[in-house]
Amino acid sequence: MDTPMQKPHDRLATLLSGDMDGVNALIRERMASKHAPRIPEVTAHLVEAGGKRLRPLLTLASARLCGYEGPFHVHLAATVEFIHTATLLHDDVVDESKQRRGRPTANLLWDNKSSVLVGDYLFARAFQLMVEPGNLRVLNILSNAAATIAEGEVLQLTAAQDLRTNEDIYLQVVRGKTAALFSAATEVGGVIAGVEEEQVQALFDYGDALGIAFQIVDDLLDYQGDSSATGKNVGDDFRERKLTLPVIKAIAAADDEERAFWKRTIEKGDQQDGDLEHALALLNKHGALDATRADAQAWTDKAKASMEKLPQSELRDLLVELADFVVSRVY
Repeated sequence: MDTPMQKPHDRLATLLSGDMDGVNALIRERMASKHAPRIPEVTAHLVEAGGKRLRPLLTLASARLCGYEGPFHVHLAATVEFIHTATLLHDDVVDESKQRRGRPTANLLWDNKSSVLVGDYLFARAFQLMVEPGNLRVLNILSNAAATIAEGEVLQLTAAQDLRTNEDIYLQVVRGKTAALFSAATEVGGVIAGVEEEQVQALFDYGDALGIAFQIVDDLLDYQGDSSATGKNVGDDFRERKLTLPVIKAIAAADDEERAFWKRTIEKGDQQDGDLEHALALLNKHGALDATRADAQAWTDKAKASMEKLPQSELRDLLVELADFVVSRVY
């Protein structure tokens, strides 16, 4: 039974539970491998670790919101989850991560080679799944998203520790590594349902803005979050020398002495006791956290506004609430 205390994505999952059961069954079926038992071992470790399954839910919700009655939204939702899982496997290798969702990462339990190769396998499975609806435009959207995600990750390698990285480059990285899959997930729901172009565009705009807000909030929580709620320690991004939006804003307003501090800690990686506290003081001095929060709110408002072009329904209301919930975590 739904209650007002449930989070929007939980209520979305309840409303779409029948479709989601189909997605989970398809994921289990397609992550099997006759010849390489390590593939289902590694995949099951990540897929069954929980997680909100937000991206496939967005595909199911978008298709249902547009009146879709066929079977293929399930294939597309599974495709989106496979792409997401593949990128997580690759990301954990690149970032040398030890934990994800409170559990040891696949690269720690097995090795980097297994993580990369199983990620490749999931990408291949995703492409097989996205072909099955027989819709060339869907194939175009999802394959473009896969390329954009990879491009965003490579751009982040060079931009993350370069003090010349500005807000435009940051947005490009975020659109690649996060928003591209959100917008593809929502857009294909409208395309498979065959709705008019204005509504397909509205779904794309919703996913794009939601994905950007989601990542900005994530970056903000790194400097002001509750580690027991986020699963991350405050300042992890600083320790990992990641140039996220709050720091980019602080650097833009920095004097020479402050800039030298950022150069030493982020570009050169020479971090000492007390540096995180000094970084937080600089972020507060220049209002960088408040400005970042305002940006997240603006993207949330954009996501909500795009929903007005879609038919009124409980699903639409939940997608609007979801956008509000994403940004509520930093208030």
